Amino acid sequence: MKRLILVRHGKSAWDQNLPDEKRPLKKRGEKDGLLIAKSFSSFFQKPVTVWSSPAVRALSTANIFKRELVIEDKDFNIIKSLYTFHSGDLYTQIQNCDPSIDNLMIFGHNPAMTNLVNNLGDSYVDNIPTTGLTVLDFKTNSWKNLKDGKTILSLFPKNLR
Repeated sequence: MKRLILVRHGKSAWDQNLPDEKRPLKKRGEKDGLLIAKSFSSFFQKPVTVWSSPAVRALSTANIFKRELVIEDKDFNIIKSLYTFHSGDLYTQIQNCDPSIDNLMIFGHNPAMTNLVNNLGDSYVDNIPTTGLTVLDFKTNSWKNLKDGKTILSLFPKNLR
């Protein structure tokens, strides 16, 4: 069985004159990251491999989860190609995951996250909000051909505030 945990980055600041990849989290993004990570901690199971986009807002969100869930450095990876907004690119990355890994947690961007959840899961979501987390389970031993996933958890900040 494979478990895919997808987390959209937290709310980012637009008021700074920075390239998209350098935009930091707003205070709300930091608070929501902590809220979702704490809520997820009772459901969370190790071992897990974490992949994050290198974009500041995604990596900052991933680091909040890393601290709250006590994820070790060896299980935490920054993957340049996860800075994508296309679900096909995201899916290709997931397909290349080592088959020995059963739990993969990815921090990335929309619309890639929402589209992938809707393509692979069994529950439609109109939009994964910032800091939204969705868990999909697959009855397979390979990341190569994920399909017919079961959406087993969705955590969105507005539902927890």
